[in-house]
Amino acid sequence: MVFLPSLLTAAMTAASFAGLASAHPHVKPGTIEYTKRANFQAKARRSLAGCQDELSKRGGLYERSTKRREAFAKKVRHTRDLRADVPFKRDLATVVATSHHSNLTGVTNNTDAATLFTGNSSCVLAPEVTQGPYYVDGEYVRWDIREDQQGVDTYVDIQLIDVNTCEPVPDVYIDFWHANATGVYSGIVASGNGDSSDSTNLNNTFLRGLQPTDEEGVAQWLTIFAGHYTSRTTHIHIVAHQNGTVFDNGTYVSDAVSHVGQVFFDQDLITAVEENEPYASNTQELTTNADDSIMSEEADDIDPVLQYVYLGDDASDGIMAWGAIGIDTSASYTISPAATLTEDGGVADSNSGGMGGGGGAPSGSMSAPPDASASA
Repeated sequence: MVFLPSLLTAAMTAASFAGLASAHPHVKPGTIEYTKRANFQAKARRSLAGCQDELSKRGGLYERSTKRREAFAKKVRHTRDLRADVPFKRDLATVVATSHHSNLTGVTNNTDAATLFTGNSSCVLAPEVTQGPYYVDGEYVRWDIREDQQGVDTYVDIQLIDVNTCEPVPDVYIDFWHANATGVYSGIVASGNGDSSDSTNLNNTFLRGLQPTDEEGVAQWLTIFAGHYTSRTTHIHIVAHQNGTVFDNGTYVSDAVSHVGQVFFDQDLITAVEENEPYASNTQELTTNADDSIMSEEADDIDPVLQYVYLGDDASDGIMAWGAIGIDTSASYTISPAATLTEDGGVADSNSGGMGGGGGAPSGSMSAPPDASASA
């Protein structure tokens, strides 16, 4: 078995919210940031390639990861009262401008878990220069981030690998957030993010949450499949924090960030999900993977798409997605939040033009994922 990471850590500089109108700016060739991106990408690729042989010699890391994903999927099926005697279904679409053809053709009850649940996409994510305009600091540590949001339930399994040591990265808090089914982020009041006159959204926390990685570098979430919004294809944001503090109210704050990135999904999967409500009622313009400014840039020579299976007959029964991320734990970046969740509610960055307000704890589950999330 060969370790092929599904993401690469993203380099990052301090970003000003004044750039809100350009949510995810391009990096122009010839600039300092462009050179940083190219150099970092080349270094990390070499490191990850070196990790492939090293990890294959480790004490069953591949096997444990495969068994963990299989057990997680089976546990979720049981929780959702889905049939356990039918094969998992896996969509084999080709990712735009990449070599993401899978040779997996025809999954049956006899398909070995090592074939189905390995991270065999060889996809990585090149560096960005911004975490995006909708990052909120101080969110809750919780595995279920859905709250009252309707959509296709999606179970996500992310594993972090240190490209410097080829070891799993434990005790890192992964910040995880995305838009809802109709393309709106919680915690932000801004033009282009839903109803900008609704100041109460600043206190909302749906589809945001952190999880700590375990001894095998694994964190998991229960969310809904992300929705799209104008100018961007469907994506999820990820930030890896180190040396932070978990407060008594269940929130987390850190000054040290060693990874900033985005993950994507196959276009065929997006299409299948968006046939369901409330995605079908999303009136925002749909941008496909092929036309997404960031994905197109990344997909010139890399593949930033998560692996997945349907938990039932189709997307409406739920999805499980997974990926392994190579990060540089020695790196440290500064990020600028658009807002901060405080004990009194959300407070907008001074440049965002938003308003603060009171708010209570979210309804999402603070509990751990199902027992199958154990890495052993």
